[in-house]
Amino acid sequence: MRFTKPAWVAHKDSAAKSDASKHLCIFSVHVHPDGSRIATGGLDAKIRIWSTKPILNPASELSNKPPKALSTLTMHTGPVLTVRWANSGKWLASGSDDEIVMIWDFDPSAKGKIWGSDEVNVEGWRPLKRLPGHESDVTDVAWSPGDRYLASVGLDSKVIIWCGFTHERLRKLDQHQGFVKGVCWDPVGEYLATQSDDRSVKIWNTTDWSLEAEVTKPFEDSPGSTFFRRLSWSPDGAHITASNATNNKGFVFIASVITRNTWTSEISLVGHENTVEVASYNPHIFLRNPQLPVLTSNICSVVALGADDRSVSIWQTKSARPLIVAKEVFERQIMDLNWSWDGLTLYAVSSDGTLAVFNFDPDELEGLCPHSVQGAYLKKFGFTPPPIPEGFSHASASESLESARQVTTSELTPPPSPKSQSQSMNQTQTGFGGSAGGGERVNVLVAKRGGKKRAGLTSVPTMPMAQQHLPPQQSQSVSSGPSTSAFGGPALSGVSISKRAQLSQQQQQQERAPSVFDVDTDMWGASSDVRIDAVEEGGRKRKAAAAAMSVDGEEPKRARTLGGERKRVAVAVKEIASGSSGVARAPWSGGSLHLLVPALLTRIQTTVEGSDDVFEAVNPEPDDDGAPEVSYMSGKHTQWLDYLPSPALVVCASSRFCAVALLDGSVIVYSHTGRRIMPSLSLGSPCSFIDGRSNMLLIITSTGQLYSWDVKKQSALFPSVSVSTILSSPNHTITSAKVQPGGAAILTCSNGVVYSYDAALLSFVKLTERWWSEGSDVWQARQRSATNPTANRGVLSVTEGSIAGSPESSGADKKRPKWWNMAMTLGHLETRMHSARLLDSPTEYKQALAQYTKKLADEGFKAKAEELIRDLLGPMRSGEQAWSPTVAGLGKRELLKDVLSAFARSKTLSKLASDWQDVLRRAISEETDR
Repeated sequence: MRFTKPAWVAHKDSAAKSDASKHLCIFSVHVHPDGSRIATGGLDAKIRIWSTKPILNPASELSNKPPKALSTLTMHTGPVLTVRWANSGKWLASGSDDEIVMIWDFDPSAKGKIWGSDEVNVEGWRPLKRLPGHESDVTDVAWSPGDRYLASVGLDSKVIIWCGFTHERLRKLDQHQGFVKGVCWDPVGEYLATQSDDRSVKIWNTTDWSLEAEVTKPFEDSPGSTFFRRLSWSPDGAHITASNATNNKGFVFIASVITRNTWTSEISLVGHENTVEVASYNPHIFLRNPQLPVLTSNICSVVALGADDRSVSIWQTKSARPLIVAKEVFERQIMDLNWSWDGLTLYAVSSDGTLAVFNFDPDELEGLCPHSVQGAYLKKFGFTPPPIPEGFSHASASESLESARQVTTSELTPPPSPKSQSQSMNQTQTGFGGSAGGGERVNVLVAKRGGKKRAGLTSVPTMPMAQQHLPPQQSQSVSSGPSTSAFGGPALSGVSISKRAQLSQQQQQQERAPSVFDVDTDMWGASSDVRIDAVEEGGRKRKAAAAAMSVDGEEPKRARTLGGERKRVAVAVKEIASGSSGVARAPWSGGSLHLLVPALLTRIQTTVEGSDDVFEAVNPEPDDDGAPEVSYMSGKHTQWLDYLPSPALVVCASSRFCAVALLDGSVIVYSHTGRRIMPSLSLGSPCSFIDGRSNMLLIITSTGQLYSWDVKKQSALFPSVSVSTILSSPNHTITSAKVQPGGAAILTCSNGVVYSYDAALLSFVKLTERWWSEGSDVWQARQRSATNPTANRGVLSVTEGSIAGSPESSGADKKRPKWWNMAMTLGHLETRMHSARLLDSPTEYKQALAQYTKKLADEGFKAKAEELIRDLLGPMRSGEQAWSPTVAGLGKRELLKDVLSAFARSKTLSKLASDWQDVLRRAISEETDR
């Protein structure tokens, strides 16, 4: 086995000019099915694609043929938390904490210098589809077998199923009660598994998306502070290995193995000294005895685990002990693991910003079967996948030939019947147990911390089996045993591992998709492109389809629209002088407040919410006879256009409408087809801020008037109001103005205070402010540290993160009163609950309530606790108008159940909780009787 850590695979912090070598966290890695490249996602909000040949071949690394860095993809606006190639290799899916899933497609014309940097893309990838739908960070995505579906999960506690071909949203599964941080597909295609911070693994039936099973036992005491809970399904379909599990009431960190159909979790992989973050199965099935046929009792798997103890372990399921343990490979926790399609290379990434690669010889992973054997074996489950949408296909010619190879079915024994499988967990059925005889080898790998990039790792056999191996009947107690570490092997030195043997050409064709690994270094000429066979195949198909659609070389006819026949013309962005003819700004009066007006530009554009379409305005230069205009663009085509009576200042485009604010103080609102769906609004002064979400439009004029409309209902949410009341000093101003889909405004001021307008109170209210950072224990910027930057990303936490600044550190040294921190924390949580209600953020309301409840229970504040209980319980008799049974869309009495459960665990409030639990039961009973 060879181990390497290429220093050039990195996401670097371009802002840290003083330390150009600073590596940012890499959250995800995935290998292309042909093995030619890997994709990584990092904290820099970028996806980077790297060639694998320089990683695995030192000669290629020195010659830079093929180039090491192939492409950088930059459309995400937040850290990229997951990247996954489609099984066909044609598309790449990515998920980010900008709440978006992105599908990328190979584009030969997109290569070249990256705008705004010195980097050059050797190959081009373009965003094919932008998939909005999540309301918080997207933590993991996974393609189903055959790419029929794409599943995405996130911190909004949702699981979304997308069509793998049309990319339309098919189903949203919302039965998880906590952040969902892992997803994987059954290789048969019958089930989907997800893992969440609600301490459960849920199994979903893909035929109707119903909940098949829920596994909670091994996760009851699992920590909730990990980045991910990435789980993996074995290639024979028999097991799921789930991360972040524990034994002995949370004192022993394990990975839990869940058995198919019975969904029991009696097997544990024990040995890591901290939380297991990720599990990844080798894509091949293995034979316990390669001399015997492919029977269920002769099949085993290889799974890799990555943990917060900075180590990687590799297990072969026929043994109760790990095959390999790599310690001190990274300086921080492991974020993701992925095997190459040939099953011989494991890639691992860490939050320390580095990549580690474990490259095995074929004889080191004994019993590896070709993928054709796995395909034939899985057919015995009898599951028929849903049909592919008409007119779509991912299969390339080479894949079709591969699938045509069939293994003689007489050699295969079907898996146990789903209905009659025994509950017993013996060695044969589970695939986990004692060794099949002979000496067992445990390799403990310790990376050398020298300056070299390639650290040689060595291996020796462990103690004789008579001294350390238990009889078969005791093997179960080893795998699920209490706290004895399975990593107790000696540090290794001595003979280095042999070089990897070369596979024959025939084996290469059978074991993996066509790969550039077989091309000689000299063949990388001036054009150092790295081929992707599936992409090239698909490109030819798309060109042929386009040719078939055209008539006499002409493009197919498009539906007639206003300006639709006009090709898109690129207009350079320039600032138009305010004193130029025709665009002079009038001396606005009528108020003492004057907010800055955006500069008048020749072109202003924005991306339409939820799509890749563009809404843009073009203003003529002073010496141009043209008129100001707006247009709606899809790709290179104009969908519609309109002309304006005054130059455009700013534009916005939500999923329901487009709006343009003009220099003369008027606003025009269009539908996505170009209809004016509201009368032209005359506001009397030009616009300083504009924002649109869903049906809501928000505008602040230069004279400080705040307007908010529901475009669909053609009505204002409240009378216009001046923002002068929130600008307490002439030196303060508004730095941003956003609107929520429910209509709530979020106004951020330069003094570190964030406001909204409460129409019920006819007053501005503080959503949050930087002052809380001086003492609150739940200040978001303090909790969202470098060790867990993806936690709790709702609108409030994002807002608090945007105003976090120096007062937190400057206030740390001040002498404070005795109750300062407790008072600040309670006040902050009470404010956060009011803000979450106003912003209609149920997840954050529930979080704040849980934290507030815990604080009251810990401190024993009975009066506050009882008042909270009364507010959530409401009147015993119906008819009281002042009380609402819901808050932020959540039932108050349902919330009260959780509050009382928390109080019941308090030493000082348990009696109070018991009394009110009786009252709550009586209230619910009376309500049911009515």
